[in-house]
Amino acid sequence: MRINDAIWGALFIIGAGLVLFHVQGFPKIPGQNVGPALFPGLIAVGIAVCGLILIVRGLRARAAGEGAGGSWVVLPPWLRSANHVAGFLVLVGVNLFYIFAVDKLGFLITGFVYLVALMWVLRVRPMVAIVVSIAMTLVIHYAFYKLLRVPLPWGLLTPIAW
Repeated sequence: MRINDAIWGALFIIGAGLVLFHVQGFPKIPGQNVGPALFPGLIAVGIAVCGLILIVRGLRARAAGEGAGGSWVVLPPWLRSANHVAGFLVLVGVNLFYIFAVDKLGFLITGFVYLVALMWVLRVRPMVAIVVSIAMTLVIHYAFYKLLRVPLPWGLLTPIAW
């Protein structure tokens, strides 16, 4: 997807403005001229300046008809393919599923469902998808839980956690 630079510039300026608004509430340090708001504020001002540059650049490109014929947004060709759109939606869906379900279901169950769903949309044969999903979920769990000592949630499997 191509989005005109002027739109990105406006979003950068809005974000910088939000940061500047937020840092005003940072506490002052007694006896010092600078406080904790200085560096985030300076970065926000820099981002706002870059946003202005992007707006000027985007408006010039649009006036000249450069890029995608001077359009504000040009959708990519893959959006016309039902398979590609389904793949994108499944990808977003499994990530949301993981975020909201991992604590209740646990990593092993959630990871398995996550991988099977992705392999399903990629048209992997069901038996292969199940076997690979089980194996990869166990390998990932072992690597993070045992080797890296990341406390992954057990969820429904808490009674049999080892």
